[in-house]
Amino acid sequence: MNDELHAPSREEHVSVIQPVSGWRLLGLRELWSYRELIYFLTWRDIKVRYKQTALGVAWAVLQPVALMVVFTFLFGRLAKIPSEGIPYPLFAYAGLLPWQIFSRTLSDTTTSLVKDHRLVAKVYFPRVIIPLSTTLAAMLDFMIASGVLVILMIIYGVTPGSALIILPLFIILMFTTALGIGLWLSAVNVQYRDVGFIIPFLSQFLLLLTPVVYPSRIVPEKFKIIYSLNPMVGVIEGFRWCLLGVGKGLSSMLLVSVLIALALFFGGILWFRSKERSFVDILGT
Repeated sequence: MNDELHAPSREEHVSVIQPVSGWRLLGLRELWSYRELIYFLTWRDIKVRYKQTALGVAWAVLQPVALMVVFTFLFGRLAKIPSEGIPYPLFAYAGLLPWQIFSRTLSDTTTSLVKDHRLVAKVYFPRVIIPLSTTLAAMLDFMIASGVLVILMIIYGVTPGSALIILPLFIILMFTTALGIGLWLSAVNVQYRDVGFIIPFLSQFLLLLTPVVYPSRIVPEKFKIIYSLNPMVGVIEGFRWCLLGVGKGLSSMLLVSVLIALALFFGGILWFRSKERSFVDILGT
């Protein structure tokens, strides 16, 4: 009896599991703790992309350069599309550079979870790392292909102005736009594989609605706000403004594109995280 009266009381530890909300749903701290995995998967994607190719990373340059030559002949010479006083090859390449990275990232991130289904099903890690590493791998192509743009600017004697200082912001905008849309589509593609077949058509459709081969000023004024709902409009217009000094700079159309891009990015993260729990069940079957 006395032993029972004087027995030390044991504290009960109760763990309450609650769903995260707000900024914690973005999982930024968790991503940082997995930074080595991000590096590993990014480097893996780079090596796999150019493995057993004769030209290697030269493909990052050949693709936009080949398109530049074709567009210059078709739209610059035959169709006489205006290029804002800039030599058409340089004008076209300045639009193709961010577009090629966006198009490639859109395609690769959409199918990234399905391609890595074994990894997703067996090991726990933040699943957002897979489309993130795919997007980071594409940035290597961007850096390599940027060298051609510098060479073209030297050849044609085009010197960037003071707006060049904010070019990194448009590079970040390009990155977030591609990743944001990729997060939406990759999560949907896990359940509906039709999305992977839609991407080639979507890329071609968006190319026509993006000022890659033509300046945005030829778009009628009454349609410009609707036109700027395409977030890549702001990215490409920003690139040309910073590098070539053409365009209106910080216009209302650019502002709309930036807001849409940010909405797609943060909305894509939240949507991806909300669907993350079902990935293992679907991909593991």
